[in-house]
Amino acid sequence: MGTERDTRTVPAPGRDDVRVLPHLVALDVDGTLVGPDDRIPAETVAALELVRASGHHVVLATGRSLVGMLSVARRLGLARGWAVCSNGALTVRLDPATPSGYDVVEVRTFATGPVIGRAVALAPDVFVAVEEVGRGWRVNRRFAPGALNGPQSLSPGSQLRVEHGARVVLHADRIADHVTHLREAGVTVTPAGADWVDVTAHGTDKAFGLGRVRDALGVAAERTVAVGDGVNDLPMLVWAARGVAMGHAPGSLHAVADEIAGTVEEQGVVPVLHSLVPAAARRPGLSPLAAQLAAAVRTVAGDVPPGSGPDPAVVVRVWHGASPDLAGCEVHAHPADGPVRRVPVPAGRASTMRDVERAAREAGLTYPRGDTGRRRAYWRGVLPGGAAGGPAAFELPLTPC
Repeated sequence: MGTERDTRTVPAPGRDDVRVLPHLVALDVDGTLVGPDDRIPAETVAALELVRASGHHVVLATGRSLVGMLSVARRLGLARGWAVCSNGALTVRLDPATPSGYDVVEVRTFATGPVIGRAVALAPDVFVAVEEVGRGWRVNRRFAPGALNGPQSLSPGSQLRVEHGARVVLHADRIADHVTHLREAGVTVTPAGADWVDVTAHGTDKAFGLGRVRDALGVAAERTVAVGDGVNDLPMLVWAARGVAMGHAPGSLHAVADEIAGTVEEQGVVPVLHSLVPAAARRPGLSPLAAQLAAAVRTVAGDVPPGSGPDPAVVVRVWHGASPDLAGCEVHAHPADGPVRRVPVPAGRASTMRDVERAAREAGLTYPRGDTGRRRAYWRGVLPGGAAGGPAAFELPLTPC
């Protein structure tokens, strides 16, 4: 195993003279982004923000329920985008404008009775949980605290068997030994240890959900990346053009992976994320805001020549909330024809307009300078309904050095 890992380690970031194209970056949660202590390292969050500022689509792909995924998305600062939950049974679109913060795009359900009946016959004391999307779980017996993401409500076992559900959890001594028998109920059964299996509808796994997301985003198949560490990640590593297994993943994942990263304790996902970021954003010593501005400008500029005439092609757009701090920050490119390209600058949300100027200089970006005390002279006002489709904003032209 050591030789195999040495020959397929994560490569160094690519050259910066290649245009940055949007990728779909599918990331497992537990064991990939989140460690066994339920912590998410600050370095991981920073790397994710750089990937987003580079124009890539970050998609959480997890075995967690919707409730469990949302808690991680909030900690990662992901308020917009796509996610695949419950091992592919649930596809959602995160949107802070909706009352719940998300829209359920697709739920794949199945009749729970046949597989639960087989499980009870094999292990009469089996713990059974049927996911209630967006709420929690209906269980025949209470699971240990923290074993399931979300609240549990007791239901008679007979009632659980007549329901349709997106996902069923079965927990019993060596229940994974009976995977083949359980699959004969016409379902997908994925072991998560000797005493735990997840059940979803036939043909449902993370790769299935990610395929739907890729189609919705219009990302080419060759620009898909997936990183994971568990048996339930195997289908998506095979599906992705670039499948990366964490260093602590089982041998079955290492066997199908294109690359092998470090362990979750080593924050092995961070070098993978950095390999998707332009070199201009990875210079040592850059502040998060400067690095993200550099990545965003390099990304949206693409083949659009910067500084074309009196109205430069690339601008940073900011808009305010109720306080002097920014409520949002993006970098836009305005080509002569075609759609406007824009990417988020996550660190800009907690910064002031002067902070943006300082970070732009730090990143080697130039912009028109006004006289002292006349800063607004070169910030152009943008009314609501513009390219961002949001509130009134200000734009500052940026030119890469």
